[in-house]
Amino acid sequence: MNSTQQWQNVTWFEVDEHQDGQRIDNFLFSRLKGVPKSRIYRLIREGQVRVNKKRIKAETKLAIGDQIRVAPIRYEIKEETDAPVSDKVAQSLLSRIVYEDEGLMVVNKPSGIAVHGGSCVAYGLIEGLRAASGKKYLELIHRIDRDTSGLVMISKKRSTLKLLQDLLREHKIKKTYVAVVKGQVSLDKQLINAPLLRYELANGERRVCVSKDGKESKTQWNVQERFMHGTLVHASPLSGRTHQIRVHGLSIGHPLIGDDKYGHETTYKGPKPRRLCLHAMRLEIPGYAPIEAPMPEDMQSLVAQLRAQKADKVVVSDKDDE
Repeated sequence: MNSTQQWQNVTWFEVDEHQDGQRIDNFLFSRLKGVPKSRIYRLIREGQVRVNKKRIKAETKLAIGDQIRVAPIRYEIKEETDAPVSDKVAQSLLSRIVYEDEGLMVVNKPSGIAVHGGSCVAYGLIEGLRAASGKKYLELIHRIDRDTSGLVMISKKRSTLKLLQDLLREHKIKKTYVAVVKGQVSLDKQLINAPLLRYELANGERRVCVSKDGKESKTQWNVQERFMHGTLVHASPLSGRTHQIRVHGLSIGHPLIGDDKYGHETTYKGPKPRRLCLHAMRLEIPGYAPIEAPMPEDMQSLVAQLRAQKADKVVVSDKDDE
């Protein structure tokens, strides 16, 4: 892979109708190709990115005519051939489209692929779909973790991007995940209400913890099946925080099986997982029929192995933890 590193001067961008309503972090990801995501977030936090001369946050939404100033940074220039999308990968991504209309595309993302390229990632789901489909305008409406599989919404029109991001912000889109967690969750249903604080490790990697200084975060957990060494859970985040389901699981003593960031030291004697056992399985969007993606084969296989083990008798409370 050929690349060179250079210093760039102050960079200016002007927002047009195609970027209206887009988050500033997503805007910069697609334009500062050689800059790691962690660096972009740091630039935003340190005020080195300004919109109309004002400091902003990563979630700030852009409007037509906004002037974006990026302070001088060192960046990596890559050739277009650095991240080719093979025909096999292209066809695989296109085969994972589970819903599409004139404005919206929903893709069943596999575990292990990032939603967009960045540090140490030549290309992600969005870059691969752009190359595979030949469509010039495709933008992520939201994101899920690299290790999480499942449904990702992608806009094909600026108006769809703005509409669905507004619905997400207003908590009008219900997202349901299926997860396999360590141990036997006692309550059939519970609302996990624990504020989450995002922080950064020395290497720039993001982490999240429960903290009174964090942002309000709620997740509804519904137990589907209990096993000797784990529990199958449906989780619906009522707020959209980074790593929310994973950290909330850890907070009640039931981290997700296969999670190498949160709760990996928690004892687990069940079958060895191949990946993080978290899958975005269902989207309920106003004006659309529910969109679903079944639990992938690797998670189904692990559940089958857990189910085959002799289950302990469990005493379950008939009260929800409100």
